[in-house]
Amino acid sequence: MIEEPAEPRQARGAALVLVEREDLELFGVSELSERIERLEAEAARTRRALDKKQSGKSAADALFKF
Repeated sequence: MIEEPAEPRQARGAALVLVEREDLELFGVSELSERIERLEAEAARTRRALDKKQSGKSAADALFKF
């Protein structure tokens, strides 16, 4: 049985680049409002991940400080 090759993985951040390039003229008012809500939710999720990473880094720095 011949397997088809897997699709290549997208690079990190590729989805964000696609979002940035979308033509916003095609969206209606309600769609733009929903888009803003979803982008704000994603920004909040990203901030939480950043805070978590910074906390872990700070703890590691304190542990291995000479």
